Amino acid sequence: MEIVAGKVAQVILMGRELDRAEGELRAFIDRMSEDEQAELVAIMWIGRESFELEDFAEALATARSEATTPCSDYMIGTPHMSDHLENGLDALGISAMDEENDLM
Repeated sequence: MEIVAGKVAQVILMGRELDRAEGELRAFIDRMSEDEQAELVAIMWIGRESFELEDFAEALATARSEATTPCSDYMIGTPHMSDHLENGLDALGISAMDEENDLM
């Protein structure tokens, strides 16, 4: 994976504070590479059970091929984004809680 878990955790934390951190979150996501953005979306989709963990490559390919709006718009417009990202990291065997705590 291109994206590091700490970046996903940063998106989770900022997503929980959207009322005050939306601009910062948009800028953070917009600065990610296209590969990182696609992986972020794929992790979220796995977390909301649109794809199974073993279908990560398919989720990633779909995220790349269906990227028609800016990633930050898509992510911010997705209900429960932070919860889905946490679940996605957990499915990948990465403790979202540990990553978030490292940022605090």
